[in-house]
Amino acid sequence: MTEAAAGSDMSIGLGLAFAVLAVVGAAGMLVAYHDQVVAGWSFALAIAGGVLSIAAIHLYGHRNA
Repeated sequence: MTEAAAGSDMSIGLGLAFAVLAVVGAAGMLVAYHDQVVAGWSFALAIAGGVLSIAAIHLYGHRNA
């Protein structure tokens, strides 16, 4: 009798969710180019989304190996 561990796709799901957050931040920079404060916060959102996306992929990517 063999037992197989069912894997989770949490790394892909979280990675894509945070990547969408990064794209929203980048689009906010594009839309709010005339207002430096809003563009700055949009840049911060884009960077945070990118960092969290990569962190989620690394944290949950090799749980089943």
